[in-house]
Amino acid sequence: MNIGYAITMAALAVLAGCAGPAVAAESVPAELEGGWRLIWNDEFEGERLDLSKWTPEDAALVKNNEKQYYSPEMVSVSDGHLTLTSLKESRGGRPYLSGLVETRGKFARAYGRYEVRAKLPGGKGLWPAHWLMPDDNSWPPEIDIMELIGHYPDKVHMTHHFHGPDGRVHRRGEVYVGPDFTEDFHTFAVEWEPDALRWYVDGQLRFTSTRDIPHVPMRIILNTAVGGDWPGDPNKNTVFPQTHVIDYVRVYARTPRNIEFVSAEELADGRA
Repeated sequence: MNIGYAITMAALAVLAGCAGPAVAAESVPAELEGGWRLIWNDEFEGERLDLSKWTPEDAALVKNNEKQYYSPEMVSVSDGHLTLTSLKESRGGRPYLSGLVETRGKFARAYGRYEVRAKLPGGKGLWPAHWLMPDDNSWPPEIDIMELIGHYPDKVHMTHHFHGPDGRVHRRGEVYVGPDFTEDFHTFAVEWEPDALRWYVDGQLRFTSTRDIPHVPMRIILNTAVGGDWPGDPNKNTVFPQTHVIDYVRVYARTPRNIEFVSAEELADGRA
């Protein structure tokens, strides 16, 4: 790591820590209205990513013609925040570096309320996302809690992908137009039950789907893609570095347990 790069990352950590208040561990609600009880969370306390919960990606993933190399160096934890940084720096044949963390092999579950509080990056070519994918890497299904295309910083996309009766991949979703999501922290959530998916932004219901609901354990993925088919590539007006700052990730299940919330471990050992 060169000195200039180290200085840049140190400055970004300070900026991320000043971006907004973290949620203190003692203030985490154990239950929410509607009978949701907390079963898994990360408030990003300490100075390192909790590797018992998350795995940082280290690869030039081949999908959507994206232009980033995901490096663990672009993932940092400080002052109660997880920060995924995106830089214009070449590696592995890609012109940009960025960050991705996931719970693959560490946490996967079917059904629940998945909630992420974050301040998003913006600008042409930036593509932050919070999403769920099957832990066995099959696709579809996929549940996108939130996606944002950087040159439309006031629009978040809420989508799920599934196989239709024709055997092709289909998607169903909605776009919510709100404030500039790059200026402050906002809370994005999906409630996934056997008969419905419900998306919330800042506690307000914004979209519901009751068809083609997935029923397999999924892992959590947080990332910022750079370039690709959907956002297009960054241009001369795109400012780097960019930061995707995550305050917390929380997963809730229903109480009383009137719906069967099934983990990958329960499926594997026959307890489901």
